[in-house]
Formats: sequence, C-alpha cells, structure tokens
Amino acid sequence: MIKKIALLLLVGFMLSCNSSKSVVKTTSKSKTTAKKPTTPVASKPKTVVVPKKEVTLEATSNVRTYDDEIRLYIDSFSEIAKNNMKEHGIPASITLAQGILESGAGKGKLAQSANNHFGIKCHTGWTGESVKHDDDAAQECFRKYNHPSESYRDHSYFLTSRSRYSNLFKLDKGDYESWAKGLKDAGYATDKKYPDKLIGLIERFELYKYDNEVLSRN
Repeated sequence: MIKKIALLLLVGFMLSCNSSKSVVKTTSKSKTTAKKPTTPVASKPKTVVVPKKEVTLEATSNVRTYDDEIRLYIDSFSEIAKNNMKEHGIPASITLAQGILESGAGKGKLAQSANNHFGIKCHTGWTGESVKHDDDAAQECFRKYNHPSESYRDHSYFLTSRSRYSNLFKLDKGDYESWAKGLKDAGYATDKKYPDKLIGLIERFELYKYDNEVLSRN
C-alpha cells in the first residue's frame, strides 16, 4: 500500500514539472527585399528661341525685314559702296543706308523684279529697260538693271550729274547727318522723315565705319 502511494506521488511530481516549463514561440523573420537604386533620367535641355528683331522699312516698297538680313545686305554691298565713295565722293554710309531703305534690304518689289535698289525712276533720257511700279502715282516708270551693282553705279551717276545735288559735294564726306538732310532738301525724297530714317540706319548698323575706312579716320 505504501509503495502504491509513493508511486502515485512520484508520477504527480513528474507531471507538475512538465506543465511548469514555459513554452517558447519562434517567429520567422520576413525577408526584406532591398530596392534597386533608380537612375535619374536626364531631362532634355530646353531650347531657347530668341526672337528676331524685326524692322519695317518704308520707301518705294513697304517690307518687313530683320536685323540679320540687313547685316547680310551690308556685307554684300559695302565694298561697292566704298568703291563708289572713292570714285564719286558719296559717303558709303549714305549709299548703303539709301539702298537698305529704298530696297527693303533687297526684299522690295523693285529690287526683286528690276534690281533697282534706290527707287530711281526713268526720268528724261533713260534708254535702258524699265518696269512699271506704283509709287507717288500709279504705274510709274522705274529703271531696270541686269545686276544690283549697276543700280549702285547709276545711283552715283544720278547724284553727280544733276545740279540740284551739287551742294552735297561741298559737305564733309564723313558728315553723314548733313548728307542725309541735304538729300531731302535737294528733293531726292518726299518723305519728311527721310533724313531721320537714313541717320537711324547709319547709327544702328554703324555704317559710318565704312566712311572712316575710305577716309582713313578712326
């Protein structure tokens, strides 16, 4: 009997020890996926559009042209203007300014159809080719040339061969302001602002430097 009681106590003791052990739970750590570094996409450089400086020229033609077109015109005819200055005494700056203004830097109708860059009309004694063009009156007669250089040469002949322009040649060849005003006073143009337009072009595009080259002035 005593053995049975001792055996029961032993079994109870062992059971109580097993139930007192703490249960340890394990949790599996979640795997973390490392993000790949993103390569920044380079943005395209913005194209900056620089607006062209527009110039409206009014003379025998009313055209719109741009600074760069006028500079190309000057590059094309500056040597001719300087040579005419040496031969005939007309400031290259005046010749170029008149050519730019009258022809719209070569874009005007007369310049395109007749190579006439100075709006010179037929007048009495003209035996060359001609074209009709609306100016002070409808369908007036204007001179036509085979090449613009002929127009430049005729412009020099036109001024040197008419007595009403004789006072111009008493002026200093480097005084473009007096020449511009003298042309208006002699009746070259009916536009009251003609001298101001010529002077504005000469100063804006520094055409006086061609006079200084011929005159060997700074």
